Amino acid sequence: MRMEAKQLLKDKKFWFASFLIAWAASLQGHMMWLQKQDSFKQKFGTLNQDENRDA
Repeated sequence: MRMEAKQLLKDKKFWFASFLIAWAASLQGHMMWLQKQDSFKQKFGTLNQDENRDA
């Protein structure tokens, strides 16, 4: 079992797959956060609309 773990850590495919999964999860979280921001703006409006246009 211990040798398998060492072999797995050396495997580039394992690291690529892990990175891909982490990237996809963070992207999903980011999209959900953006959606939350949009629904917040629709509900309450932007209090400082003029400032937001410059950004």
